[in-house]
Amino acid sequence: MNGTGLWAPLEIRPGDVGAGSGAGGLAAYLDSVDLEALLVREKALVFRGFQVPQDGLDAVLERLLPRRIAYVHGNSPRTKVGSNLYTSTEYPAAYTISMHNELSYAHAWPARLVFYCAVAPASRGATPLVDGRLWLESLDDEVREAFAGGVCYTQNLHGGSGLGKSWQDTFETRDRDEVDAFLAGTGARWGWGPEDGLRVSQVRPSTARHPVTGEEVWFNQCDQWHPAALGDETAKALAQIMPVDELPQSVTFADGSPIPDAYVLQVRDRGLEHARDVDWHEGDVLLIDNMLVAHGRRPFTGPRRILVSMSD
Repeated sequence: MNGTGLWAPLEIRPGDVGAGSGAGGLAAYLDSVDLEALLVREKALVFRGFQVPQDGLDAVLERLLPRRIAYVHGNSPRTKVGSNLYTSTEYPAAYTISMHNELSYAHAWPARLVFYCAVAPASRGATPLVDGRLWLESLDDEVREAFAGGVCYTQNLHGGSGLGKSWQDTFETRDRDEVDAFLAGTGARWGWGPEDGLRVSQVRPSTARHPVTGEEVWFNQCDQWHPAALGDETAKALAQIMPVDELPQSVTFADGSPIPDAYVLQVRDRGLEHARDVDWHEGDVLLIDNMLVAHGRRPFTGPRRILVSMSD
């Protein structure tokens, strides 16, 4: 592990806890501890050296994630490979994925995430983690105060052909009535447009308090939804194609006013600056509290395959 800041995830190895290796050894260890208390205290746990094979992963997930949920209303590209088991975000290897809490833009989000290393990258490819309280405290007062009223996320989801994700992939259904029923319980505003497109807008808070610890943490994805974080050339090219509010995803302050580029870039850069890297070895398992800790991805070379599952 490396990075800045005082917090770091707890690494647990078989020899340190008197456990056997493989899925059976890790499952037996998990049965012997108060996992809820351990995770709340440490915020993230790295199970290393157990060398869990992929065909033994379900036995481990049953203990780590008691109620596995589907990645519904998710905005990142990924492939479903098992029972509520997905590839991690399928984004070009040369780029960094900035820090974020999974589905923090949605009306409901997973409480826990598990990452599993099926294939380690040839080089780099760490999953950086940042303490959400530290991330919030690292921001300038001006930025924290500006976000106090929350943010508004907007998605433009095509019906099968277009830029970004389709609503069918996003909601894992081809039934518009199912989408309407789902969105009706979220507090979002939505409408169906031409060519079977769907526009969804939702106002969400920029911070959240953990239900157990009471800690206030930075909890939004303004930088990942804002064109400023795409880089000057990409943002300029997109602006020539379509207005900001017609992009696949965009974000403003809750009142609809624009978020200054400098604020977004500070959020992105401070999160990465205070992150601790978890480097991957085949068979590693990482469990995180999705409110207390945000995650990202470093660039990598080689075939890197990290799987992810989540629970409420």
